[in-house]
Amino acid sequence: MLRHHHPTIRLLGAFRKGYVAGMRALAPYVASVVAYDVDLGAPGVHRGLPSTTVTFVLPVGDPLDVGWRDRPESRSARWSTVSGLHARPAEIHHDGHQAGLQLALTTAGTRALFGMPAAALAGDLLELDDVAPWLRDLPARLHEAPPSTWVDLVQRSLVAQLARHDVIGPRAEVGRALARLTRGASVQAVADEVGYSRRHLGNLVRAECGLTPKEVQRLGRFSSSRALLGRLPLADVAHRCGYADQSHLTREWVALAGCPPSTWLREEFPFLQDTGAAGG
Repeated sequence: MLRHHHPTIRLLGAFRKGYVAGMRALAPYVASVVAYDVDLGAPGVHRGLPSTTVTFVLPVGDPLDVGWRDRPESRSARWSTVSGLHARPAEIHHDGHQAGLQLALTTAGTRALFGMPAAALAGDLLELDDVAPWLRDLPARLHEAPPSTWVDLVQRSLVAQLARHDVIGPRAEVGRALARLTRGASVQAVADEVGYSRRHLGNLVRAECGLTPKEVQRLGRFSSSRALLGRLPLADVAHRCGYADQSHLTREWVALAGCPPSTWLREEFPFLQDTGAAGG
């Protein structure tokens, strides 16, 4: 977040896997849900970082003004935003206040809730009408609901969607491969584990999420480093996450986040600490 004001944040509700009994049905499909109300003090730009999950945002009060950092034509104000897997930062422009609900969907969740593989969304910024018109009433329902009920409202809507049809997940071996790549395993080790050639594994992974195995591994390493920044020296973060050295870590952050880790720590980390999202 490009600002010099420590934000006032109300964390309205959150779900993490296994913590809320009512979300058990969604646990394979939704990695996290956070409802938020943030006073940022002044207009600015927030960095939306790449991750290994599909981001689904439902703003309340004002639409989300978002676009890819290197593609100004992608910028638009949306009442729902679904961001496919990507290897570039997004920029979220705000007037000093943000409220809404953000979900992180797994690749299995993209199939279960939107009826399509995550590959169909890769590199795109879309709206519910584009991917799940049967959920298009969610933004209006959130606007009419008390903030304390936002998480429950979305939870019930998604569980009802799961009940409407049979869930067809990715091939089991592809799911295992994605999980291992995300945790930093080498492409060759994963190919050997699932019994495929590297080429065949690459074709299956791209068909499922829209990225190559190396790109999935790269985003997994980046996400791991993001969770450790501010908690360990940068050299230790680089070592733990599989970077060659601190310079390699910094180059990857500039490429994927649009800034070095030191800049992100200065601008973003206080906000993420307060919301409990620093590791997400």
